[in-house]
Amino acid sequence: MATIPVYPWRLAPDGLATLRQLRAAGLRPGGQDVAAQLERPRRKGRPPLVAYLYRIDQAKPVRPMTPAKQAALERANAARRTCPACRRDAGYVIPVALGMCTPCAFPDDQAAAA
Repeated sequence: MATIPVYPWRLAPDGLATLRQLRAAGLRPGGQDVAAQLERPRRKGRPPLVAYLYRIDQAKPVRPMTPAKQAALERANAARRTCPACRRDAGYVIPVALGMCTPCAFPDDQAAAA
């Protein structure tokens, strides 16, 4: 089993990047294997945080957004804003904890405010 190099947090060599860093540069890993990992120490008794690193020279450009993907993304975001109880667009993402818009979740508070 091959092991990958492990670097301390913020001390990765040049030429390697995390997924977020690749995305910010308009790149994606493109099927390559993890080249190394960063480890950030945490408090006593907890495992370190790990971030995987990929080679920038093997990264590929991000695929462009197609009209079909854009439409699907818009539909998915609209579904996250639509209240299942009243079927109205809440104007914000419905909290999973509530499962419905605020007026439907707390009808007594809305009646008192009116």
